[in-house]
Amino acid sequence: MGWFSSQNAPETPDPALRQDRQKCWDNRDAYFACLDAAGIVKPGDEDNACAASKVAYEGNCAKSWIDYFNKRRVLAEQQQGVLAQVKNQATAAKRT
Repeated sequence: MGWFSSQNAPETPDPALRQDRQKCWDNRDAYFACLDAAGIVKPGDEDNACAASKVAYEGNCAKSWIDYFNKRRVLAEQQQGVLAQVKNQATAAKRT
C-alpha cells in the first residue's frame, strides 16, 4: 500500500474514459427528461419527483460536470425566455 493507493478510495467516474462519459450523459439526459416531465427547471428543486434518476446522474458524473450541466440547464431556460421576449417585441414592432 503506497501513498497513492486507490484500493480504499470510492469508485468515481473517470471523464477520460469514453464509456464513463457516455454513461454520465445518458444519466444526465434521463434526469433532465424527468425534470422536464415534472415541469422543473432548476435541478435540486424536485423534492422526491426524480430521486432515482438524480441518484444515477450524481453517481455517474464527476461533481464538476454536474455543477456545469445544472447551471447550463438554468441558463438555457433563461435564454429561451429572453429570446421569446425579443421575438415578441420584434413581431409587435413590425405590426406598427
